[in-house]
Parts: sequence; structure tokens; C-alpha cells
Amino acid sequence: MGACLSSSEFVNEAEKSAIKRSKVIDKSLEIEKHQRAKDFKILLLGAGESGKSTVVKQMKIIHNGGYTPEELEFFRPIVYKNLLDAAQLIILAMKKLGVDYADNRNRLPRIRANDYVPTETDVLRARAKTSGIMETHFKLGPELSIRMYDVGGQRSERKKWIHCFENVTSIIFCVALSEYDQVLLEEASQNRMDESLILFESVINSRWFQRTSMILFLNKIDVFKEKLRKSPMERHFPEYTGGQDISKAAKYILWRFHMVNRAKLAIYPHLTQATDTSNIKLVTAAVKETLLRNALDESGVI
Repeated sequence: MGACLSSSEFVNEAEKSAIKRSKVIDKSLEIEKHQRAKDFKILLLGAGESGKSTVVKQMKIIHNGGYTPEELEFFRPIVYKNLLDAAQLIILAMKKLGVDYADNRNRLPRIRANDYVPTETDVLRARAKTSGIMETHFKLGPELSIRMYDVGGQRSERKKWIHCFENVTSIIFCVALSEYDQVLLEEASQNRMDESLILFESVINSRWFQRTSMILFLNKIDVFKEKLRKSPMERHFPEYTGGQDISKAAKYILWRFHMVNRAKLAIYPHLTQATDTSNIKLVTAAVKETLLRNALDESGVI
């Protein structure tokens, strides 16, 4: 005769089965939670020509194995167009700036060759307008999976993105330090640095980003250093009194960005040269530490 379970034994078996299923579900949720904790979404913002797309290219070079020969070939017509566009401006400006026609850094013969294939350095310096939203996925070591979103920086592009990125982990905001004496492409009366400040103010104080860490790339530090000697910052920002001292000039601009931070969010600033891979490697390591620290803080570990 087969064994029978009493009603109490049946209940105990059902409870054990339910507890077992619950543990499996809890473990699955814990794994999913742990995986989500390793995934970071970074929104890359800044005014037009601030170096955002160059940062994305560096991420591909540093963390995604660089560019394939086919991808490099894609940039050939972009390099040619950049060269032709720039040549007209350069020729007109050479006398004014006192630049000799002969320059041992001239790369024109190499680019002019029939078998020319752009190098990764050429790609970093190639300029093409970003329109819409471009997503790049890469790893920062085994700990972090990054999805970086680069959006168009021109005024006409901005309305497309703010409301779409409420849940991003961090924002990297790029500012071209060297544009303190330049005006917008869209509006010749508007100083580009002032425009960056206006955009930054709208982002850091936005209700969409109240829990988002703000990483500030003060970019094009190399060009900024050269320009300070020829174009005094005082002409464009009369309250600045630091002269040609690059440290004082950079700190002044950083102070201007802190002044519009009414939300009192933490700002993590970095001086960057987006075309310099070694510089971006160092900055990326610092950004990684910031992301991990903030993730631990958010989880209550620290």
C-alpha cells in the first residue's frame, strides 16, 4: 500500500516548495540587480564643437580595439573636406598671425598621396557635425559596462534629448576652454563660452537630472594655452584679472560654472585634451573611480 501524506505533512511540503521557489527568485533578482549596478549610462553634452565626438572616438580607440581599416577608410572624404574648408581660412589668416608657409609639421603630402588611409590620429582630428543621438557601448575594465550617448550640440538639436535621459547615471559636459573669444555659428553676437554656461545651467538645474553625477570636461586645454598669449581673456570677461596664467584662467572659468549650479550638485572637473589619447586614458581612469564611488554611495555601502 502506498504511503500517504497527512494534511499537516502536505502543508509542510508545500511550504518547503514555496520557500525553495522564493529563494530561486530572490537569487535571480539579486543577480539582475548586481548586473544593473555594473551598467552605467552616460550622457555626453556640451555646445557645438566642444569635443564631445572626439571623446567618443577616444573611447573606441582605448576600450573597443580602435578602428578597422574599413572604418578608417570611411573618414577619408571627411578629412579631405576638413582640409579644403580649413585651407581657405588658413591662407587668409597666415599673414595676420605671422605664420610661415613652410612648416615641418605639414601633413599635406601624406594626405595628398593616392594610397592615403587616415590614421586614428587623423580620425580624432576629423570634424563632422553630430546630428541626433549616437550610442557607443564599451567596457571600463571588468567592473563597468558603459553606454555613452552623444547628442548634437547645436541649438536646433538640444530640444530632442533632455526629457529622454532621466535615468542616466552621469553626465559628461564638455566645454571648449579655447572658445572664450569666439561666437556661435548660429548667432554671431553670442559668445561661445557664455552659451556653454547657459546650456550647463539648464542641465545641472534640470528636474530630470537631480540624482545624476555631473562630470565637467574643460577641454582643448592645449589650444587654450596658446590663445591666452594672443587673445587676452580680459577683453571678453572684464572681471577676470589673472592675465596669461593658464591655471588662473582655467580656475576662473570653472568658477563661472560653479556659480550657475543652483541645485548644488557635486561637480567633478577635469582639464582635458580630447585629441590626446594618453590624457584621456588618465581622465577615464578618474571618471571610473567617480562612477564606482557614486554607485557605492547610492547603494549605502559608503
